[in-house]
Amino acid sequence: MGQRNEGEGNKTAAKEYNKETTAFAKSGQVEAKAREAKQAIEGKDGDKLRDAEREGQAHSHGEDRLLKGGARKGAE
Repeated sequence: MGQRNEGEGNKTAAKEYNKETTAFAKSGQVEAKAREAKQAIEGKDGDKLRDAEREGQAHSHGEDRLLKGGARKGAE
């Protein structure tokens, strides 16, 4: 049986994502994964990773203004 339609957005997926990202942040693995990412960017795959980032950004609608500090949540 398929997943039920939750309308606009998917609260179940958002809840699971938030749970997992919080667990990862508390796991003590963040620093090690950040080092791995830095090594990958600086290593032999760096050009491919930067190309992939540019490709992804080409499909973006821009940076979220709430992340840039230009507005406060709820002040819209």
